[in-house]
Amino acid sequence: SVVSTQSTGEEVKKSLKQPSKVILLKNMVGPGEVDDDLEGETREECSKYGEVIQVVIYEIPSGVQPDEAVRIFVQFNRMESAVKAVVDLHNRFFGGRTVKCTFYSLEKFEALDLAPQPDEL
Repeated sequence: SVVSTQSTGEEVKKSLKQPSKVILLKNMVGPGEVDDDLEGETREECSKYGEVIQVVIYEIPSGVQPDEAVRIFVQFNRMESAVKAVVDLHNRFFGGRTVKCTFYSLEKFEALDLAPQPDEL
């Protein structure tokens, strides 16, 4: 059962124009909810799309909306895996939350530039 709205499809299409091997998951958990299992669970979940190189969890201390506070980055070995993950995970329900999933620049990720960009907020 695929529940889709016009804007959701548009968001994903827009995102697919700039694919990357790195995806950014937002709103999987709220502020202060990061636990020791989150990285492993995320890696396991994303492994079904392809080989995961690394998972990085970045929590913004303050000044952002709760659904923006925890940013989970997943780097895949192959671009195709990341594309599959974005298409499948965007707007999926996880623990009562609607997950947002987009591509993230590999250059920024490798430079550990993980904070939100002005155009994201």
